Amino acid sequence: MTDADALADLRTGADYQFGAGAGRALFPPDEPLTLRRSSGGRPRQVIVGDVDDTPGSSEGDRLVSYGTDGRFTLGVAGGRRVREAFDPPRHRVVVGEESEPFVREGRNAFAKFVTAADDEIRPGDEVLVVDESDALFAVGRAELAGAEAEAFASGVAVKVRNGVGDGEAVDAG
Repeated sequence: MTDADALADLRTGADYQFGAGAGRALFPPDEPLTLRRSSGGRPRQVIVGDVDDTPGSSEGDRLVSYGTDGRFTLGVAGGRRVREAFDPPRHRVVVGEESEPFVREGRNAFAKFVTAADDEIRPGDEVLVVDESDALFAVGRAELAGAEAEAFASGVAVKVRNGVGDGEAVDAG
């Protein structure tokens, strides 16, 4: 399977997981992307640009990793694209300013700091952690449904996989 064929299949998978239009937003057909594969040839990561495709290379910004379960895990670059493709509150968990520095460093987002969340979020979904102005702080996996994340006063709402780093919040845009 060529990279072009694999990316077409990955676009379909992204549309299924995130909603119509996500595949083109994450993997635009006219943009150079690098597909990193496992030793068996299965797609593992999609990286922005034409960079070294050696697994483990630090070149390029990771859009997504593709798990053996057929689901994507977002990188910060992929989170930016999902945020641009879908209007709030879709795929978002909004946290208060008191948790911002911790979440940006990659620490988990706790339910007591969640001020709003997409009601369609289910546990296990890939989500964006943002502030009230929709600035991206992190990407991760929802541990609670959207309504639960808003209602609960304790517990992890989002297991953060990647924070944007200190001072690098992606402004709403």
